[in-house]
Amino acid sequence: MRKTHYSTFQKFFHKPSFKPSTKPRPFKAYSFVPFSPLAMLDPTILTIGGIVLGIAIIERILERWGVIDLVDQFAKVMRFILPVTFYGALFYFFATFIL
Repeated sequence: MRKTHYSTFQKFFHKPSFKPSTKPRPFKAYSFVPFSPLAMLDPTILTIGGIVLGIAIIERILERWGVIDLVDQFAKVMRFILPVTFYGALFYFFATFIL
């Protein structure tokens, strides 16, 4: 037979706090998203985006003014510059902000 242990209310509440028998194990947390979305507000990336947006707006304005041959020259240059700029900015973003 088991022995019953009796404890008074005062003894129960005046016990010093006990430490857990097992120590918490340290663990490493890994994230699939190693950067913050706020990192896109980097001045370099915003500047590159602003320049590309500005060139696109200039191209549309020139098209409205009827300067088609100048718009064609812009289009030929931008066919090369836009992908290079995009991949360069993407490489810069991942190289700079991954922890």
